[in-house]
Amino acid sequence: METKEELQRYLAEIEAWEEDQKGLFFWEKIGRLPFKLLDKVTPKFIQEKIGTLVNELGSYIQTGGKYLISEKAMIKKIRKSTVNLEIETIQDVAAMPLKDMIQVSDDLQGERVKFATIQGASTGFGGIFTLVVDIPVVLGTALKTLQEIAIIHGYDPNEKTERVFIVKCLQFASADIVGKEAILKELAMMKDKKNSSKDMISQLKGWQEVFFTYRDQFGWKKLFQMIPVAGMVFGAFANKGMIRDVSEAGIMLYRKRRINEKLRSLDSFTLPKQIDN
Repeated sequence: METKEELQRYLAEIEAWEEDQKGLFFWEKIGRLPFKLLDKVTPKFIQEKIGTLVNELGSYIQTGGKYLISEKAMIKKIRKSTVNLEIETIQDVAAMPLKDMIQVSDDLQGERVKFATIQGASTGFGGIFTLVVDIPVVLGTALKTLQEIAIIHGYDPNEKTERVFIVKCLQFASADIVGKEAILKELAMMKDKKNSSKDMISQLKGWQEVFFTYRDQFGWKKLFQMIPVAGMVFGAFANKGMIRDVSEAGIMLYRKRRINEKLRSLDSFTLPKQIDN
């Protein structure tokens, strides 16, 4: 398995990525525009559709709802990608070398981004008439992708703790600079599995307010997709960017958790003392 030095090098790469997230990108600048303007230019039924999906995220946290994926199917996929490893359970996945997790994650991200690009272009072609179809599909794709990333790193999305973490990853991908820093601090507080569920759920008590911000950010990204035909190009671009950002956030945040757990395991490992003759 990895040495402590190798794990620390991987961790340094993730910390550098976290620093890069402090830059203010185009969509985040747009998201700072007054939300009243968004309400005026976005049709009511589009707002209602996004609002419904925002509420569904609350249900996802509690039960998983219709968004839970098949654990067995994902493990089978991982097994095919790691032919030299015996993978039967999520616990086996957790013991995988980090380089295999990285390879499987990169392959998955490529597949999901490609799917989102094609899907965004096809639904963007019809403008406002097909946008209603696009909205739930892209959110479902984001949640599915994050659950697959969780399993790749040896975490079970059937557990409520992981569903909370997945929603945090979703928030992180669309948050502004202040939001990203706050989420990173919250995730850093997850010291152990025993207390993490209670702490994280407590931090999400105001989740609806946070998700309404997510709704507004998502609304801006979908707004220009309402133009027939021209929306095809924008739809492909918007969906590709969203799934790329979501999957990247999930990969980095889950990878950081796995690295820290591996480092703690190495630090806690002690050789037995020699018995004096």
